[in-house]
Amino acid sequence: MVRIRSTSARVGGILALALALGAFGAPAFVYVRWLVREHRYNQLIEQIAPRYGVDKFLVKAVMRQESGFDPFARSKSGAIGLMQIMPETGRLIGMADAQLWNERTNIEAGAWLLAHALAYWRQQPLDDPVPFALAEYNAGRGTVLRWAPQGRPQTAAGFLANLPNRGVRHYIKRVLEYREEYQHAGRL
Repeated sequence: MVRIRSTSARVGGILALALALGAFGAPAFVYVRWLVREHRYNQLIEQIAPRYGVDKFLVKAVMRQESGFDPFARSKSGAIGLMQIMPETGRLIGMADAQLWNERTNIEAGAWLLAHALAYWRQQPLDDPVPFALAEYNAGRGTVLRWAPQGRPQTAAGFLANLPNRGVRHYIKRVLEYREEYQHAGRL
């Protein structure tokens, strides 16, 4: 009878250990997987961002916010891949829908869109074009033009404070936080 208890105790101990490892191991596994995924695209970002004259930290921050580095991400609205490119937008810049699933092509499309948004907003009387370009990336230029007062200089802080869409405001703030995090670290 003593043997049965010790065997049961051993099995119980092993099960308890397995549960404890599972409880602590699963989050650790998810975190490690996320870290690997996050750094997986650094080389592509390093190659593509300068080609379009876009800050590499900004590209990575947008990617992190848009897809969490998931190349198979698809939004409810139909945006595709790492940079969450809408198929219609991809077609406008000469890419077929299927091409947007390619990681390099998706990053290229996102960098191209960021470059064009930044170029437009740099021509406006603004103290910082980045929040405006991010709003455009997320909501479209036409929408941002309706939000931004016409004919007078605008500050980025004022724009963010008065942005009528909380979701876009949150998006911009998160991307800027991520970019600052990467810049502070000095690496992607």
